[in-house]
Amino acid sequence: MAAAADSPTQIELKPCRLEHPFRMLALTAECGVFVTPENPDDPKGRKIELFVARVPAISFNKKPDPLFLIAGGPGTSAVDLYTSSSGPFDRVRRERDIVLLDQRGTGRSHRLDCDYGHENLFERVEDMHVAEENRKCRDELSRKADLRQYTTSVAVRDLDAVRAALGYERINLFGNSYGTRVAQHYARRYPKATRTLILDGVVNPEAVLGPAIAIDAERALERILARCIDDPACARAFTDPGADYRALRTRLAAKPEPTMVSDAATGRPIHFNFTSRHLSAVLRFASYNDDQAALLPLSLHMAAHEGNFTPMASQFRVFANSLEASFAYGMHNSVACSEDTPMIDASKLDLPALTATHMGAEQVQQLIEACGQWPRGVVDADLHAPLKSAAAALLLSGADDPVTPPEYAARAQSGFADSKHVVIAGHGHGQFGVPCVDRIMSTFIDAGSAKDLDTSCTEKLKPMPFFITLAGPSP
Repeated sequence: MAAAADSPTQIELKPCRLEHPFRMLALTAECGVFVTPENPDDPKGRKIELFVARVPAISFNKKPDPLFLIAGGPGTSAVDLYTSSSGPFDRVRRERDIVLLDQRGTGRSHRLDCDYGHENLFERVEDMHVAEENRKCRDELSRKADLRQYTTSVAVRDLDAVRAALGYERINLFGNSYGTRVAQHYARRYPKATRTLILDGVVNPEAVLGPAIAIDAERALERILARCIDDPACARAFTDPGADYRALRTRLAAKPEPTMVSDAATGRPIHFNFTSRHLSAVLRFASYNDDQAALLPLSLHMAAHEGNFTPMASQFRVFANSLEASFAYGMHNSVACSEDTPMIDASKLDLPALTATHMGAEQVQQLIEACGQWPRGVVDADLHAPLKSAAAALLLSGADDPVTPPEYAARAQSGFADSKHVVIAGHGHGQFGVPCVDRIMSTFIDAGSAKDLDTSCTEKLKPMPFFITLAGPSP
């Protein structure tokens, strides 16, 4: 177990407004900064500021244990996570503070951005030279940061220092995607301070992210397209979306297709060549949520049978713009290149299986290449060791998750004696915004236990119906 918080420093919080990443709304909160050594083991060295926000509980008789939100990525902001999706946490907030700490290297906490030098997002997917671009980013960021200090092992020390500075004895943790790794490692390091964990889109501690991403994404796509065949309206409209998918892969591998989308900011047309890499990006990221997955059979059909790639190109634009705005790629690199890539043995990759996927072997090979240019950071020896925790855990999975499939959560669940794993049919990555899950999360935290937790409402949930035309699903 780690020692108590590394710093007794208090945080001065003042009234503030937290803005949605795209300025769609603003929320009132209390904000401040926590000043901490960049290297916790060198207290006299460079200091960095971590952004902290607290959304106070509504009740005057609030509970003493808040909910800390930990964002995914790695590379995204806890503040952005909350301002984009605050509704699912409203029930929790009735009696508990919500605390948002932008993890070091993200958001407003000494953000580590990489400028990859391509103004046109549609061309970047084709043109980026990964190793060269990462080397440039490394050199630029190294002028203001020690890139070895932006890993999970350092971040959990920040998290506990902020907990202590705010005066909380025990806390509840919500982790999304990569944030589930942070939450579990915090529970390992600070068991006495950990009351409950909600893990959504779970990365089990033993998991090494990279080698299986393409295979998991392919399996999720297969399940989505199989759902279309099992749906009478979708099957009548598109017959065999799997065949459309395979035909497009072959077609785009031979020759890119010219297409056009409108610029989101100006409305002006953007002309570019739609390639197999664009196709892969759409297939992967559309699988993350059922709203976008509902468009896939239609988009594939229009491209394969009508030569109309605009719907798929429009989906690509949405994903590309969102990633560009939300991801701190320098921080992402510091985590991935320290915690996962060093554990990948390139000689043991299942190249035939990877090559058979729409992402191919290139994704993991580029990751290994890129990380060859990045400093290896601080990683606790037990980061990937199985976890044994006395804290209660609620684990949430989407049955069609393309990046953290339910079996990851099943493995993680073995580390908790008091736990519940909920798998939601037809859904992808991230379940906290799904109807009725907010009530489950609130009930779980109130009880402090997963025993006797009623999750039956999730059995009635269905994914977004497939779009039969661009106007929407069939009546």
